[in-house]
Amino acid sequence: MSSHTGLRRAATVVLAGGLLLTASPLAAPAQAAQPIPAINAKGGFLLDQATGKAVYGKANDIRRQMASTTKVTTAIVVLTTPGVDLNRKVTIKQAYRDYVVREGASTADLKTGDKLTVRQLLSALMLPSGCDAAYALADTFGTGTTTAARTKSFIGKMNAKATQLGLKNTKYDSFDGISSAGSNYTTPADLAKMARHAFSSATLRDVVKATQYKTTATTSTGGTRTYTWYNTNKLLGSYSGAVGVKTGSGSTAGYCLVFAATRGTKTYVGVLLGEADPNVRFTDAGKLLDFGFGSSTTRTMELRTLPKGTQRD
Repeated sequence: MSSHTGLRRAATVVLAGGLLLTASPLAAPAQAAQPIPAINAKGGFLLDQATGKAVYGKANDIRRQMASTTKVTTAIVVLTTPGVDLNRKVTIKQAYRDYVVREGASTADLKTGDKLTVRQLLSALMLPSGCDAAYALADTFGTGTTTAARTKSFIGKMNAKATQLGLKNTKYDSFDGISSAGSNYTTPADLAKMARHAFSSATLRDVVKATQYKTTATTSTGGTRTYTWYNTNKLLGSYSGAVGVKTGSGSTAGYCLVFAATRGTKTYVGVLLGEADPNVRFTDAGKLLDFGFGSSTTRTMELRTLPKGTQRD
């Protein structure tokens, strides 16, 4: 009982700190004119991409599971690998398919024996939230003589990335957010800083802004297979200026979202963790972006619908 009370008190303090920050005289005129938004997520954060300055915070230093928003880090670890070759071909192993079936995970439906480039795998990772693509990338960019050793090594690189960025409340125990031990957590503030770092990559920005991605791969018999992936981030195509970034969902994590939008010369990056409703996270994100931009776009926003049968995350 006492620990719950302490947590609640801590959350209140952080919330107050975040709200005081957003209402401070240092806030931009656009924000100063806006009422501080109320969001449904358990935690949230918004920052200015150019400066890293916090614009909004709610329970922003409370650790929570992050589900597939983990894949933002998966992607940037790949993209910041020295000498990374985006055209490198990776052969899809049956183990990757078996993994998503075993875990009931979101998938890009990568076919065994197909050869995809690293760039294609990044789209398979970030749009339909392919855990098979995450496995392929971890297996390819980790070091070691076995798949288990390589994926463990890759997760080590993810944790090293968090350390490099000074993220003291972030830990990874998986390459895709599926955490068996529950030791895959972050905070809204930490994840926003990670997303800001990731968003400095032009390749990542190009990947995550697409509502869909259609490409071809070579099959094991030398034929051609067409893949079409749809972005699970409904903010794209719904909120004017939305440019990314990644959804996530899980029984413990709830519905999560890393989001970004650009209007003119201004870009904001934000995080929502612990939403109860999959669509409310997008309207909450719109509210925070409106707060940053000094607009009211979300009042009339209609969410883009995903084709029937596509992945949900």
